[in-house]
Amino acid sequence: MNEMTSLTNAAPSKATPTLPDAQTVTEVTHWTDRLFSFRVTRPASLRFRSGEFVMIGLMGEPHPDTGKQKPLLRAYSIASPSWDDELEFYSIKVQDGPLTSRLQHIEAGDQIILRPKPVGTLVHDALLPGRRIWFFATGTGFAPFASLLRDPQTYHDYDEVVITHTCREAGELAYGAEIINRIRHDDMLEELIGEGFADKIRYYPTTTRETSAKMGRITDLLRSGELFSDLGIDPINPETDRAMICGNLAFNLELKELLEGYGLKEGANSDPQTYVVEKAFLD
Repeated sequence: MNEMTSLTNAAPSKATPTLPDAQTVTEVTHWTDRLFSFRVTRPASLRFRSGEFVMIGLMGEPHPDTGKQKPLLRAYSIASPSWDDELEFYSIKVQDGPLTSRLQHIEAGDQIILRPKPVGTLVHDALLPGRRIWFFATGTGFAPFASLLRDPQTYHDYDEVVITHTCREAGELAYGAEIINRIRHDDMLEELIGEGFADKIRYYPTTTRETSAKMGRITDLLRSGELFSDLGIDPINPETDRAMICGNLAFNLELKELLEGYGLKEGANSDPQTYVVEKAFLD
């Protein structure tokens, strides 16, 4: 499945939880042979800020001597907004990965473990007020921005929302493109946020290997100024621009250096500044 192929399983009746902190899978969509998303039930007591992550997983293999099993958990950004009745996640498939080699085979009605303790730095509270917000993502790093792009506060706080998404192949952009398309045509979101809110979004997808409408690493396009000319906007200004970064480690470090070159300063929940990066996320 190298093209945008959506294989969705409809949810059966809710299963009875048997795992610790169990939640039931309601929908699974396979976007490519390397990427999938899934939705699960949301604990009634769970409260989170759009952009945060939780620990999810499955039970590990039985110990060869004792037969006991331990939870195998990884940090996953919540891709659904804080007001959603369910929780959505976006994941890679690693064939020999301890967790994703099994997680990629879940179906509607199955259960996963979800630790209901959301944390993270990709939240509005960690940024000072500004006029334009940048969301920089690679690969499955789009997930927290899928949440923030559907959060009313994003549009109340900023006049312009720029989301860049860089992947190796065009098919890997499908999930993000679908989220953007849904946002632009969602009557409920327009009623919730306000008429014309989606006009604030500037979506800038790029690929690095497969030919697409726009090719290049986002860091190179920033350095050359091509990104700004393509969008017809001014370069990043620390007085007005705020940014969030989520991707692989090399990408995060390179973006940090670039943003600080523009005069931005890294912030945190306890010390709001002009940009933040999700250190716990692994692409």
